[in-house]
Amino acid sequence: MKRSLVALLVMCAAPLAAGAQGAAGAKTQLTWYGHAAFVVTTPKGTVLAIDPWFSNPKNKDGKVAPPEKIDFILVTHGHSDHVGDAVALAQRTKAKFVGAYELAQALTAAGYPADQATMATAGNMGGTIDLTDEVAVTIVPAVHSSGFKANEQAAPQYAGNPVGFVIKVKGGPTLYHTGDTAPFSDMQLFAKRRGPIDVMLACIGGHFTMDPAGAALAASFVQPRQIVPMHFGTFPIINGTPAELEKALKQRGVKAKMTEMKVGETRTF
Repeated sequence: MKRSLVALLVMCAAPLAAGAQGAAGAKTQLTWYGHAAFVVTTPKGTVLAIDPWFSNPKNKDGKVAPPEKIDFILVTHGHSDHVGDAVALAQRTKAKFVGAYELAQALTAAGYPADQATMATAGNMGGTIDLTDEVAVTIVPAVHSSGFKANEQAAPQYAGNPVGFVIKVKGGPTLYHTGDTAPFSDMQLFAKRRGPIDVMLACIGGHFTMDPAGAALAASFVQPRQIVPMHFGTFPIINGTPAELEKALKQRGVKAKMTEMKVGETRTF
């Protein structure tokens, strides 16, 4: 009888142990949708959409559809190519807004559900917001502008400061989405506050943001383990390339691995 009971307990424990091992071995997933639009999925299944212009020209006709489940929408600033589809996505998915408080107010006036864009998840530069027990987001500066227009006919309105995001996944990677920015020396403080940056999502297109040489300078401040180029090639005028970034990184002696992603590609960290 005792042997039978022990065997039964072992049989019941085996699936639980396998499940626990699977959770422990889970990784953070990062998917690029073109331009500055990314989706981060954590090991526990929290889904973050960053600058969700999923309908951008690099994702022609919405070939790569956004996920059905989105828990949080992070928007770096008020320009339409970064706000993107945020309002419609929020209405469909009930996702909460993360970003500058003034931008939250502007988006609420444009239809973002007010109970999903509150001070609980909207903040300002320097603040860290614990979204879950697994994910914390620190709002960091970006050198850019942030006017918001509810539609093409509307006058631009103040939408707070442009920002970037340092996203720390417990037991997983720390990601830095630069937003639209120029390089600035205070970037070196981000890692000192939140720990080493594993993945830097860096704009490289030029004209409106830093170009590949500027992104390499920014990477020399941040010292990430990997750098993923974004915000390039969507329009002819933002013509920086990943190849130019890789060359600039080598010229500066930056050790970060340059990881070029394709639209719709998912990487795990």
